[in-house]
Amino acid sequence: MHNDPELDPKYLGKISADFVKVADLLKEASYQIIRRGFSKFPIFPVSKTEIPIGSKLYDRGQLENDWIYNASFMEEFMQRELIKSESDFKSIYKDPDEFCCLFVVDEGFTNFIFIPYPVD
Repeated sequence: MHNDPELDPKYLGKISADFVKVADLLKEASYQIIRRGFSKFPIFPVSKTEIPIGSKLYDRGQLENDWIYNASFMEEFMQRELIKSESDFKSIYKDPDEFCCLFVVDEGFTNFIFIPYPVD
């Protein structure tokens, strides 16, 4: 449930380069999830193919992006038993005003990554 120390920096670079294209929109989606009372812990599942977690926000190529972005939150992950311990998850979760919680699903890699939103 944390950034994988073995994560290849080139792989993280590819995710980060794509994330920059949608960061402002994900930050707004995160704000709305919290403001509307759905959850205090927004999570954005990200993948190259369709996955049945959350609701689709942006399809591949929609914003010149290479990844599909969905919107979800901790409670759905708990229901699906993708998070075993709520307290453990909350202990690693970073401030949603500063960091985006991505749940990356790709060949050979499935994990949470916290990426800081770009500074204006």
